[in-house]
Amino acid sequence: MDGIKTRQAKTPPWKKKNPRKTHGKLTPAQREKAEARAKKAGRPYPNLIDNMWAAQH
Repeated sequence: MDGIKTRQAKTPPWKKKNPRKTHGKLTPAQREKAEARAKKAGRPYPNLIDNMWAAQH
């Protein structure tokens, strides 16, 4: 890769411990965004990464 740096997490999200309930449920709008992202990627329902993305945006 010519000068492109990628950031890799030390531990993947699915291997990390669940935070101490500092997060809440996705709002209906966030859920729609996660479902749309999953559908665009060809998945029938959102996965953990889609949900994390929707929670941040």
